[in-house]
Formats: sequence, structure tokens, C-alpha cells
Amino acid sequence: MKTGKNYPVICVGGSAGGLDAYIRLLKHLPADMGVAIVIVNHLREVATLLHEILPSYTKMPVELITERLDIEPNHVFVIPEKRDLHVLDGEFRLKPISKPWGWPDVITVFMRSLAKNWDGKLIAVIVSGFDGDGAAALHSIKEVCGTTFAQKPETASQPDMPESAIASGNIDFILSPEDIAKEIVRIAREE
Repeated sequence: MKTGKNYPVICVGGSAGGLDAYIRLLKHLPADMGVAIVIVNHLREVATLLHEILPSYTKMPVELITERLDIEPNHVFVIPEKRDLHVLDGEFRLKPISKPWGWPDVITVFMRSLAKNWDGKLIAVIVSGFDGDGAAALHSIKEVCGTTFAQKPETASQPDMPESAIASGNIDFILSPEDIAKEIVRIAREE
């Protein structure tokens, strides 16, 4: 069931080397664009510190996601470790991680949930990381007329995730984090 919330949600998925990309992206995004930014860093065991680090690089509030937290525009949200993230009725829903062994697929899980349960424009961004988390869900984002980005592999410290995303054939733009930010601003202003 979709909600009445219809502002854009940007899912930024990354892993190893992702911190550099998140910082470069956030530094170039205005705080009043009217979008919600969700950082899905695929960690299984290690507690995330992103909600403590990233406020230095953006004027938007940065929050660690908790169960039933409202999704709001002009906020940055960070997935907690050991959880799958879903969206339902305009709120975040957390579930125990569905793939406890091997490479996590938390980015894929979240993007599929967004495509099914969010009324607004969707933007998916895959940045530096090992493995190919997120690539399998890009088709779902495209099916609901979302826009997809991959970090230009030569600007990523770990190009596996962007390369897997590009190989999926479902990427609209292949850019540096700074240029991804510029394009997101353009898309957000089209609302």
C-alpha cells in the first residue's frame, strides 16, 4: 500500500570506500531540496558511525534509523547494522537481516521495498563497495520511472558495486559523486 507522501527519496547504497563517496555527495547537496536521503551502507556486524560522522558535511539532520521512524524531506537517514530496511506507510521498518552469511543484500532489499511502497520520485545511487549489492534491484527502480546512478568506477576506491550496477544495464548516469549531486539537484528541481 502506497502512502500520500510523494517527495523524492534518494537511496545511496555503498560499502567499502563508501564514506568518501557519501561525504563528497552530501557536501554538494543543498539542505532544502525537499528530498529524503537514505544511506544504506552494507554492513553486517560492525556498528555504523555514519550518523556521527556525516553531520560535519551537511546542514541536514542525520539520523540513525529506528523502527517506525517517519521518512521526512531534508533529512539524511542511515541504516543500522544487522538489519534489513523496508518502507511501509511512510515509515521505515526494520527487520532482522535476511542474508546473515555471505555478502549482505540490504541495498537490494531496501530499493525493492521503495519501488513497491513509495509514491514519490525515486533516485538510486550505487557508490564504492565490494560485491554487487543493489544491482539486482535497479530494474525495480526503473520500472517505477526512477533515476539510477553509478559512481564512475575510477572515482571509487572499490569499484565492484558501481561496476555491477553498470553491468545490470539499468543505470542512467555514471558520474563522480560531485556530478551525481549536481544531477540530483536538477532532478529535484523538476518536481
